[in-house]
Amino acid sequence: MIGLWDTTGNEVVKALAAERRSAGGVASGMALTLIVVTDEKRVRDAEAAATVAAAAHPCRLLVVVRADVERNRDRLDAEIVVGGRLGPCEAVVMRMYGRLALHAESVVMPLLVPDVPVVTWWHGEPPTEIATDFLGVVADRRITDTAQAPDPLAALRLRAEDYAPGDTDLAWTRITPWRTLVAGAFDTTQAQVTEATIVAPPKDPTAALMSGWLSSRLGITPRWEATEEFPRMRQVQLRCANGDELTLTRDDSRATFRRTGQQDRTLPLVRRPLGDELAEELRRLDADQVYAEALGASAGLADLDRRPAQRVHIWKDPTTAERTRAGATAHAGPADN
Repeated sequence: MIGLWDTTGNEVVKALAAERRSAGGVASGMALTLIVVTDEKRVRDAEAAATVAAAAHPCRLLVVVRADVERNRDRLDAEIVVGGRLGPCEAVVMRMYGRLALHAESVVMPLLVPDVPVVTWWHGEPPTEIATDFLGVVADRRITDTAQAPDPLAALRLRAEDYAPGDTDLAWTRITPWRTLVAGAFDTTQAQVTEATIVAPPKDPTAALMSGWLSSRLGITPRWEATEEFPRMRQVQLRCANGDELTLTRDDSRATFRRTGQQDRTLPLVRRPLGDELAEELRRLDADQVYAEALGASAGLADLDRRPAQRVHIWKDPTTAERTRAGATAHAGPADN
């Protein structure tokens, strides 16, 4: 491991090359570059998840920790790890302070592995518009997590409005086991589904995407039965034209599958660690059309997969917006009598 404090992007590039030579690493073995955008309080969780994902997908891991963008003096601290605590990958953890944090691409771009896809993952509240972050514009795949937002359903709506092919969300990844079990229930029947009910918390983005998926696949509008008794999606009920009812109910790490005229079955439905969810998304580097259709159905927007895949960078200075809001508040006063 090499630690560089108050350094420059050029020094980071040189130090990574030197560490690679000493460790015997070769860039030709890299399947992708994974950029992780996070903040200081989430960086350890992000590193742990990325380590698991890197074990399944050889990559160069670039962790960008943005902090204190209003600091008067720019600063870059970097930690370079090749085949160490972050797994079998080449990793650079960069803490950026001051205005440098708003121009992270100036340091990140020279570190991208040539001729391999780039994936950017925001571990934290997703950006309102991905095009305002150059690290998202340069990526072939972009992974967000609406569950990290204060209002997950509003964030999911923004993901639909801002969608471009190549986007995905970990809320979608979390319902992969649900979708697998629901789809498997129709291996032995051709009955048409006429109604569906989802039991879940009122702001659960996984339930919203499950509803969108059922709607896009079956042409129905599922009913959402809100409950505060459970922290995440609890149950999916399907009613068929022939009178059969299928119910999948989650209970901790397993689910009970009930079907009219058959005995109940217990099936695995484990909540996976964050690293496993990230690794699943790295398995595919093309656009996920099924996700686009489910997201569009949940938000009432059509043809998301027909939008242009490339974005044009939009410069946005968050500190200017904060100063504008602060100034407006300072000048606001009680109404004249």
